[in-house]
Amino acid sequence: MDGWNYFNYFTEIEEYFWKKRGSHLLVSPLDWAIMETWQKAGVPLEAAFKGIDRAFESYGRSRRGAGKPLKSLAYCTDAVLEAAEESQEAATGKTTGGTAKRSSEPFPREELKQYFSRNMETVRAAIQVHSGNQELVRLWEEASGGLQVCAALLESSSTLDLEDLERRLTILDERIHAGLLLHASEETILRIRREMDGALAAYRRKMKAEQLALVEKQYLQKRLLEEFRIPRLSLFYLS
Repeated sequence: MDGWNYFNYFTEIEEYFWKKRGSHLLVSPLDWAIMETWQKAGVPLEAAFKGIDRAFESYGRSRRGAGKPLKSLAYCTDAVLEAAEESQEAATGKTTGGTAKRSSEPFPREELKQYFSRNMETVRAAIQVHSGNQELVRLWEEASGGLQVCAALLESSSTLDLEDLERRLTILDERIHAGLLLHASEETILRIRREMDGALAAYRRKMKAEQLALVEKQYLQKRLLEEFRIPRLSLFYLS
């Protein structure tokens, strides 16, 4: 999927879910993890909306839907993936002409500079708070240095290669995730896993094994980042 059309992927799904539910509800770490698995799988927004519609219709016809609002996107997973498969099948065999070259960059460079600056400040603050954990300090110093390199690329007068920039940020994100799993305390990871098991208990039987594994991975990553107050660096989180 064309990632540059989906930087607001998460917030649009979040808002659509709120509207369908009829009330504002803070999206849980579980819901964010589920949305991230959809985004990584290339589920178009239209398919996500269609699947959510179908899930609400099905829920409304069920006994559980009598007077009880649908609280989690977990209920929508199968319907969304089914809608995504239909969308892909409908597109099979279709040919498209060459796409017009972008006449301008999709994001103002000043906005990108501010985004990198905010993230560098947050990472440096984490270094100060957790200065006793040298492994994490080295990890975050590397991330800060990587962000400085990305910020330097914005100074070039040539057209900015956003795909390459996103590639660099994704590598930094992946290294941070791996480092947190390796160097966070056993007590911290155990507490988050217990929390995760409780949040997923009602949905385990409704998800396929591969879907459940992805959700668990994303949930754990998100909660560890929250625990250490480290931001996501990918441009998907630019706001």
